[in-house]
Amino acid sequence: MAGRGPLITLNNGVEMPAFGLGVYQSPPEETARAVQTAIESGYRLVDTAAAYGNEVEVGEGIRRSGIDRARMFVTTKLWISDYGYETALRAFDASLRRLGLDYVDLYLLHWPVPSDFDATVASYQAAEMLVAEGRARAIGVCNHNPDHLEALVSRTDVVPAVNQVELHPFFIQREVRAADARHGVVTQSWSPIGGVNVYRTDDSGAARNPLTDPLVGELAAKYGRTPAQIVLRWHLDHGLSAIPKSVHEHRIRENIGVFDFALTHEDIAAIDALDTGVRGGPDPEQVSTKMFPLVVEH
Repeated sequence: MAGRGPLITLNNGVEMPAFGLGVYQSPPEETARAVQTAIESGYRLVDTAAAYGNEVEVGEGIRRSGIDRARMFVTTKLWISDYGYETALRAFDASLRRLGLDYVDLYLLHWPVPSDFDATVASYQAAEMLVAEGRARAIGVCNHNPDHLEALVSRTDVVPAVNQVELHPFFIQREVRAADARHGVVTQSWSPIGGVNVYRTDDSGAARNPLTDPLVGELAAKYGRTPAQIVLRWHLDHGLSAIPKSVHEHRIRENIGVFDFALTHEDIAAIDALDTGVRGGPDPEQVSTKMFPLVVEH
């Protein structure tokens, strides 16, 4: 799976690129080209989800690139409208059809549903079956707080390989990272450069944009990098996996240019100190099908 950037060995021995392309909110008509551009730029991980509505285009972008499937790491996610054992299996089959793939490298539960955690557990048990059958090389979760993770681990057999959560300089998730580490779970950052604080403008409590923070600007000047590169390097220096989203060619190429420098311990600590404790995205404790009535069509 040689590409640009380091690999992380998951708790089941599977290697995952530490850096990848996210496609949340990427319009379907722009997604295939973005994926192709990313692969040509050295990306080997693409992260999508059934709820994003662009799995078809992700698969198309991979095929357009001409890359050998085995050299790619493809992640998709089960949406909460399909939670439950049998419905999860059917939803997985639908994702494979849309992607045009025989297997995925990582299959994630998109959210915990605390108000119906039995359904969350049943869905994860279905994912355990998928990994046993080899149709998913690894499985994991998204947006699981430490108590969610503890509850899930206590009721299932396969420890999640990955917990993908909102994580950026203004919301650094110390407790989640510590809980993940205790269980040998890789923490993967969605909205790693803080875009959630920009596009969720209806949330008056959201923090500002990390890329416009004076400290980040100072560090960008110090290292001769862009603010986005400084923030992405911060993730990697913490041992995190990051999946920045873009459909713009120059930003896709810019984002991956972070492997030829490292931040000092002092600079990492300075960025850590920007933490506000303010979440830009939804609170996992509140997530339910009532909050998100979207139903993914099979």
